[in-house]
Amino acid sequence: MKPAPSTSRPTVQRAGAMANTPAGRIDPPSMVELIAEELRRRILAGALRPGDRLIEERLTADLGVSRPPLREALRLLQQEGLVSIAPRRGATVMELSAQDVHEILTLRSSLERLAVELAVPVSDPSLLDGPRAALEAMRRSAEKEDRAELVQLGYEFHRSLVMLAGHRRLVEIYDSLYRQLVLCMAMNLYEREHHHEDLTLHVERHRELLEVISGGDLRAVLDAFAAHGERSFTERRPEGNGGRP
Repeated sequence: MKPAPSTSRPTVQRAGAMANTPAGRIDPPSMVELIAEELRRRILAGALRPGDRLIEERLTADLGVSRPPLREALRLLQQEGLVSIAPRRGATVMELSAQDVHEILTLRSSLERLAVELAVPVSDPSLLDGPRAALEAMRRSAEKEDRAELVQLGYEFHRSLVMLAGHRRLVEIYDSLYRQLVLCMAMNLYEREHHHEDLTLHVERHRELLEVISGGDLRAVLDAFAAHGERSFTERRPEGNGGRP
C-alpha cells in the first residue's frame, strides 16, 4: 500500500482565518486581511496585471481605506510573492521573466509527469474522489465567473492529481511552488479566456484530463498532459513584459 501523502500545503491567508484565539473562537478578519484579500482576488482574476503599479492614492480612494492598513496589506502580499515593493518605484504586481516562467513550467510538468507515471493506472478508484471534488468546485466557480477562486481551485485540482502517486516528498516539492504556480495559472487563465476558451470550456478541459486518467492508459495520460494547454500565455508573451499580450 502506498503511504498517504501529506495533505498540508502552503496557503495564502484568507480573510476570516483563525488567529491565535481561544479554542472555539474565531476572530473577524482585520482590515489588513480584507484589503489583502481584495487585492489578491484582483491579481488572480487578472484585473491587476503583472507589472501594474499599485498606487497608494488610487487604492485608498478605490477601497475606502487609509494608508497604514493598505501598506501592511501590500507587505503581506509581498511575502506571498504576488507583489514587489522597490524604493522610489513603490509597489507593483509581481512580474515573471521569460526564464522564470520557463523554469516554473518545466519543473511543474516534470513533477506532474512523475506523479502520473507512479499513479496510473489508479489502483483504488476512491483516490479519484479528490480530483472530482476539485473539478466540481471549479465548475461552480466558473458559473459564478469567480476567476480568482477558479485559479486557486485549478491549483487544488492539479495538486490532487500529484497526490495520486502516494509520494509525500513529491507533494511537498510541488507545494513549494505554490505561490509561483498560482501566479502562472492566473496569467494563463487570462490569456486562455481572451484568446482560446470561456470559463466553462476551461473547466471542461480539466474534466477531459481527469477522464483520461480514470481510463488507466498511461501513454494516453502523458499525451493528455502534454496537450493540456497550460503554456498558453507564453505563446503571446514577448520577453520581459510580465505576461502582457
